Amino acid sequence: MAAMTSAAARPHQAKYRAAPWLMAVAVATMLIGIWPDGPRAQQPSQQPDSAASDTRRIEVLLTPYLWVPWIPTDVTPFDTRIPGRSATVDPGKLISHLTWVPFMGSAELRYSEYGALVDYLHVPLKAGINTRGILFGSGTAGSTIDIGTAMGLYRPFSKPDQYLDLGLGVRAWGLRGNISLTQGLLPAVSVFSGTSWADPLISARYHHELGNGFGATAYGDVGGFGISAHVDWQFVGSIDYAARPGLDLHFGVRGMGFDKDTKASEVDVKILGPFLALTLHL
Repeated sequence: MAAMTSAAARPHQAKYRAAPWLMAVAVATMLIGIWPDGPRAQQPSQQPDSAASDTRRIEVLLTPYLWVPWIPTDVTPFDTRIPGRSATVDPGKLISHLTWVPFMGSAELRYSEYGALVDYLHVPLKAGINTRGILFGSGTAGSTIDIGTAMGLYRPFSKPDQYLDLGLGVRAWGLRGNISLTQGLLPAVSVFSGTSWADPLISARYHHELGNGFGATAYGDVGGFGISAHVDWQFVGSIDYAARPGLDLHFGVRGMGFDKDTKASEVDVKILGPFLALTLHL
């Protein structure tokens, strides 16, 4: 899911103190960051003179993806008299709490050895609250997560069958939530809250062709550095396949997360799971 997602061009081409369960459900929507997919596989029939010409043109890569993760969340209060809590949202719970179709996608621009990518993820969730029907009739808790990543890339190493990208960028996390309680012995009430922050990042992406249209890509980024979060991280490993000219398919495993202080506790979130993606070369 730095993410996110971005697909790279051919080597020779210019291509996120509430109750812990609520925190876990909220974070479960943070499926972002950069999505470093592999590129379309090298085509042996490409002529060297044509490849040289292509490296000087701007290429646009669009990558929609589907990421279905498990979300373990640990909350450690600064007050040591209060015990810490942990909760995990599995893919089934995540899907059942969606209130609308989520958006997951990225775009990358490539020109020669330079690249720029953006990745954005937006997921709305909602869950019921058990009020015991005394003070309030019923209740719902909802949250909307937005994660956006922007990264500049430079390719210092490139061969016909492999390449390496290095990057500098930023990842922004945003959480908007609300709790609504219907009237019981007490009148109805709604509470709204939200938080957002951004972390600087450094990244690296390596791709290697495997032959017969297949390739493999490994990506990692790390950030935060105590500026906002203690640490902000992501890794992606994928197998890539050139289904046809201009269309690549990707399957792999993605993990991301952060460790950050809130006003009353430290929150450690990990988002881990498989993904499917496709990249369109424009």
